[in-house]
Amino acid sequence: MHAGCDMGDALKIVLYIIWTLFAAAAAAACILSLRKTKAQERRIDGWPKVQVTVTGGREGWTSGVGNTNRNRRYWPTYQFTGPQGVLYLGESEVSLVERPVPGSVLEVAYNAENPEESFEVAHPSKLLLGCLAPFFGLFALASFWFIGVFPLG
Repeated sequence: MHAGCDMGDALKIVLYIIWTLFAAAAAAACILSLRKTKAQERRIDGWPKVQVTVTGGREGWTSGVGNTNRNRRYWPTYQFTGPQGVLYLGESEVSLVERPVPGSVLEVAYNAENPEESFEVAHPSKLLLGCLAPFFGLFALASFWFIGVFPLG
């Protein structure tokens, strides 16, 4: 009996288990994020849309999670006039790389029952799914292949 072969096979099984857990976690994270984004999109679909004026922006940083560099981001602040002529202020949840230009225009959907609740009309779910799904799919296939050819023992 060859102990080296048995140990190599056991290690490959452990690597396949780790790969399966990673692939399942990545798929679950993508699905949960997509569901949350789609729910917000459905929620604001029936809301009135209005062109708002950018008044400035809040400055911040990306988290730097996953061994990535922290990057400066900007969240536009805006104002719009509601149906009763009341001025409302808001902040976009969509961050930008460039500093927002005061006076520029964004499209926002607002809750007619509570105009203080407003969201920038953007459809990040299409971009999210279009970018993340192929990336994780290719990464999963490449890592699965790598485990198979990885020399153990």
